[in-house]
Amino acid sequence: VQLQASGGGSVQAGGSLRLSCAASGSIGRLNVMGWYRQAPGKQRELVAIISSDNPVYADSVKGRFTISRDSAKNMVFLQMNSLNPEDTAAYYCYAIIIPRGSSATFQYWGQGTLVTVSS
Repeated sequence: VQLQASGGGSVQAGGSLRLSCAASGSIGRLNVMGWYRQAPGKQRELVAIISSDNPVYADSVKGRFTISRDSAKNMVFLQMNSLNPEDTAAYYCYAIIIPRGSSATFQYWGQGTLVTVSS
């Protein structure tokens, strides 16, 4: 199973970006998808996750970010609006998946995609 993230970039404060992540491989069931981020010198933190249609957001992004998923395509998206410099970080796609032929759940991480917000 692989997660491929895209959509990072540089934007000025107040701008918007949209991140995408696609899961591929031997996927039996994709339970949860979401995004974490890690700023320089800081620990990785939850941004938003979604299972079925129930999203969970970090307080710092509520009202500005929207997570959505396309279950048919095993994709998750993060629409980020009103970005500020504190949102600068590497954003990592995350998923909890039951691989095909297995009954166990596994956590998977994509490669980071860099988001830089300038003031």
